[in-house]
Amino acid sequence: MKKILAILLAVIMLFGVVATMASCGKDKNKVKVFTEYELTAESYAFAVAKNNPTLKAAANELLADLKANGELDKIINSFFDGSATFEYANPVSAVPTGADRDNYLVVATNAYFPPFEYYNGNKLTGVDMKIASLLAEKLGKTLYINDMEFDSIISSVKNGESDIGMAGMTVNAKRLESIDFTTEYYTSAQVLIVRENDEVFASCKSADDVIAKLGEQSKEFKVGTQNGTTGYMFSAGDEDFGYDGFKNLTTNGYTTGALAVLDLANEKVDAVILDKQPAIMIAESTNK
Repeated sequence: MKKILAILLAVIMLFGVVATMASCGKDKNKVKVFTEYELTAESYAFAVAKNNPTLKAAANELLADLKANGELDKIINSFFDGSATFEYANPVSAVPTGADRDNYLVVATNAYFPPFEYYNGNKLTGVDMKIASLLAEKLGKTLYINDMEFDSIISSVKNGESDIGMAGMTVNAKRLESIDFTTEYYTSAQVLIVRENDEVFASCKSADDVIAKLGEQSKEFKVGTQNGTTGYMFSAGDEDFGYDGFKNLTTNGYTTGALAVLDLANEKVDAVILDKQPAIMIAESTNK
């Protein structure tokens, strides 16, 4: 009898664990993006070393041609709507050096920023990566994509490890002190991401309302952002870049925006600030 009771108890406990796990799966937090409230306005361009005017001119010529024949819009739209088929795998395992280096166009990026640069399996893709392939073709060189943390890109271009930075990079006066930029090719904005059940920003009707609400929070309120990006500077503040930030709350920096949104879904941060289109795509992926 005792044995039967023990078995029944074990079965009951097992069902309890399974039910709890199932419940956790069902209760996973989804996130939403306030796409209509743009917190900043900015433009993307490619970063080139100041001592490399030839590459800058070639990139500008390519962008001008792509804009004139409508191909730039087609490239951007294809990655936004998911119809793009471009993928690229580096032909060598490390950044080329030595005598062979001149045969390569080395592009610095942070490949966790869809739809501009990201991985599809073990291959690289995205708006910037497609344009990088066209630039390499124009120059008669082999493309090598140098994936790194976002806040290392400028120094990589400046010191010559990489030839050009293509990473959804915002043009601003501070960065122009260190590097040059090509002509701008895309206009973006920072937006807020919160959990679907969030009530803090429920009454907001404009970007100004969102900013005001952020200003009302305490240090216990955590905002996730990607290190080195406009979103990070907007939240944490950066005098050199002209952002006062929100000293009243806590800004948590991440190596990628996707990690910040994952922590948002897991209730480790209270909101995330990212570039608009990547925010939309990362949120969609997180909610699957």
